[in-house]
Amino acid sequence: MVDDFDADRTIQVALLLDTSNSMDGLIEQAKSRLWNIVNTLTTLRHSGEAPQIQIALYEYGNDGLSEEDDYIRKIAPLTQDLDLISEKLFGLRTYGGSEYCGSVISKAHKSLDWDNKESMKLIYIAGNEPFDQGSVHYVEAISDARKKDIYINTIFCGDKREGEETFWKDGADKGEGEYFHIDADKKVIYIATPYDDRITICNTRLNDTYLGYGVDGIRKKQAQSYQDSNASSISEENAVERTISKSKKSAYNNAHWDIVDKVAEDESFLMNAKDENLPKELQGKTLEEKKQIVQQKADDRAAIQKEIGELSIKRQDYINVEMKKRGEGSSDDLGAAIESSILIIAKKNGFSQE
Repeated sequence: MVDDFDADRTIQVALLLDTSNSMDGLIEQAKSRLWNIVNTLTTLRHSGEAPQIQIALYEYGNDGLSEEDDYIRKIAPLTQDLDLISEKLFGLRTYGGSEYCGSVISKAHKSLDWDNKESMKLIYIAGNEPFDQGSVHYVEAISDARKKDIYINTIFCGDKREGEETFWKDGADKGEGEYFHIDADKKVIYIATPYDDRITICNTRLNDTYLGYGVDGIRKKQAQSYQDSNASSISEENAVERTISKSKKSAYNNAHWDIVDKVAEDESFLMNAKDENLPKELQGKTLEEKKQIVQQKADDRAAIQKEIGELSIKRQDYINVEMKKRGEGSSDDLGAAIESSILIIAKKNGFSQE
């Protein structure tokens, strides 16, 4: 079982979200657009190969957080555990507001495990208060981040001119990223397609290919289904976007709890694993029987992922036609802003879109 992505190249994205009182709409957009953002990232290729995708999540500007930490919290590190990112995103709550953009950028670039290899590193910060507040000046924080080749993209939740006057555009300019302004209260537009039901059926089959191991195996497999439900709570179309993300090996990798993904990166795993740490399907089996079961799951998964991939292409073609009819090709929400900037910066870094 060989992975079809470039293990030596990564796209790392840190989302820094303002969770002060006025940002409920922003959080809802983030929940609604997470999987769309992931799917945009998975279309990128460098020298014909798909890079690995890692996402990190911070919240800032919430008075329920520690004043000593400048009201900032790292919610999730850079990770391929996208179920964790989804879980934490759905757990966000807004409260109060002391928003220090320079501080959260500084913490993100210093504390996250940024790749030193030929990877693309992106920070997205979204909020609605002046960009120059707090004890750490944004110019200093951004300068330090650029030394690690991290691009800083800013998303102001409000009027374009106000964002310019309160230094959000200057932050993007100095970070060599993109500046956007969005209506954080705008409802995300979804378009139902004739392919959604078939992709949803594929998701159930896909989940059946996962074999949890170790102390976290059962819990993480349950979490997988729970995050499916969270995505569905936004809309069925959002759940379909999540399923498409789950079909991408470069983004959705669960080797930390799933045997199929684990064996793909470590063929000796089954030989060394204790029976009590394996799922019931494998306990009491010979090594050869275990290998056969895992290989069958891997083959089934690859076939389902291929089917989802083919359906997703047809689905996107349908959406593109419908969006053109409606004249809504440039909606000003969080996902549209991030998608646009990803493609601009990716082109600068030698990536092409599949």
